[in-house]
Formats: sequence, C-alpha cells, structure tokens
Amino acid sequence: MTVISPTDGFRLPESTHVGPVHLQVSDLGRSLEYYESLLGLQLQATEADRATLGAADARPLVVLHERRGARPAPRRGAYGLYHFAILLPDRAALGRFAARMTQLSMPMGMADHLVSEALYLTDPDGLGIEVYADRPRSTWKSRGQELLMSSDPLDLTSVIAAAGHTPWDGLPADTTMGHLHLHVGNLDEAERFYHAALGLDKVVWSYSGALFLSAGGYHHHLAVNTWSPGPSARDDDARLLEWQLWVPTDDDVETVATRVEGAGYQVDGTVGNRTLTDPWGTRLRLLTSI
Repeated sequence: MTVISPTDGFRLPESTHVGPVHLQVSDLGRSLEYYESLLGLQLQATEADRATLGAADARPLVVLHERRGARPAPRRGAYGLYHFAILLPDRAALGRFAARMTQLSMPMGMADHLVSEALYLTDPDGLGIEVYADRPRSTWKSRGQELLMSSDPLDLTSVIAAAGHTPWDGLPADTTMGHLHLHVGNLDEAERFYHAALGLDKVVWSYSGALFLSAGGYHHHLAVNTWSPGPSARDDDARLLEWQLWVPTDDDVETVATRVEGAGYQVDGTVGNRTLTDPWGTRLRLLTSI
C-alpha cells in the first residue's frame, strides 16, 4: 500500500491516535443507561450535566454533555458526526459483543470492511456508533496505491463463534477509540483541511463519496463523506461537540496548529492543547499524549 502524504512532506507522527469524543445528548440519565447497560462502558466521573465513560479503568472514551430538550440527530445526518468507532482488541471480543447485542435483539447494521469487521448502532439521540475489530495488518491488501476496503456482508455467525464460551463482561480494558467518521459538505475542502493542513495521509480516496485518512499506515483514523445533505448540526441538536487527536509532544501540537492557522482556519487554545475548527464547524482538539 502506498499512502499519499501532503505535497509539502509534512505528516502527523506515526503514534498519533484518536482520543475521547464529546457528545451533546438530550437526557443524560437515558444516555447513561444506553452506554453503560448496552454498550458496556463504565462510568468514570460525573458532574451535574456531564458524565465520562470508558472501558474498565482505562482512559475515557465518551464524554456525555446534557442539553435538555436537544433535538435528535436527523435521519439523513447533518454536517458533523456520522459515527464514532470503538475499537475492540480482537475478534473474540467483537464476538462477545455481537452475541450480547443479538441476545438483546438490538437493531444493528454490520459490514466486513476487509481490514476490519464492524457492527453499527444508533444511540437514543440518533448518534451513530461503530463497534469493530481489526484484522491483522498482514492480511490488508492494496489496489494500486490505495488500501483495499469494502462494505461486504458480515459473517455474523463466524464472528459470534470467535467468542468461544467466554461470557460478555463489558468492554475489555484495552478497548480504544479507533476512528471518527464525519459528514462534510465537500471532499476537496475536507482534503485541504485534514490532509494538506492537518497532515493526515490519504489512504482510500476512490470509495464513492468518501475519503479515508490516517497516520502511521492505519486504515483510517478519520473518514469524511458527502452522504448527508447538511446543514451543519445546530447548537440545540444532539451532536458531536468535539473529538480529540493525540500526538507525542507539545511541539507536534504547535506545528500542526501553526499549519492549520496559516491555511486560514480557526485555531484556539494554549500550548499543547489546541482546538481546530473545520469548515463545517466540527471541533478537533489536538493534545499531547500522556
């Protein structure tokens, strides 16, 4: 596979990874019931209108912010979140999760992406969620310069069988946030922001209406698509408030912030903690890894 790096040669460090997502929800109690009881996340901290959840005692994955009466996400989406993707450590963990969802008769989509196997759910406010497991990198294939990805039917029976006889016991401690997938208004402008300015590599670009980007040769830390008619999510909608990208050092944060600001986009914050705003109002917080 040949990934396409920005023409000026700058690339995000290979160890770049996605951090927690911050979501605005209409009813915190209802959302906690869903994310704890159904998804298997554990409550790590609470405030009056905010709750932080993660897998076991690991780092946070989801931060819920309540805005009472927030409108649910529209059926065809808005510019902003399409889904966030929780990455399980192996196929057996995905099998246990799939068995749990099947036992509960939870409606879900599913797909075999060749590089990964995935299940898709929707939270009580209509926000999209993917739960997936990667196939070994040694099995990933290329077509020309691109990584080969698809949306083939998932062999759910085989996935569930991979769980063996181990019962579901919540998300494993080494569960992480694998990637974000966003609705955008224009792929060329998204490429200018996320590839040319931010420094993510292009990995898949011939998928209809979508672009997949990553650091370090991963299949994608970010995907963007033009499948929603827009407009951008409103302040009083259930929506993605921000997502986070973690890089190794403060210098990395500042280098990226300078590049993005120099390209004409909004940048806020302080050293080692910068907030970047894409052309459709989606906020990305760039932080130093801990």
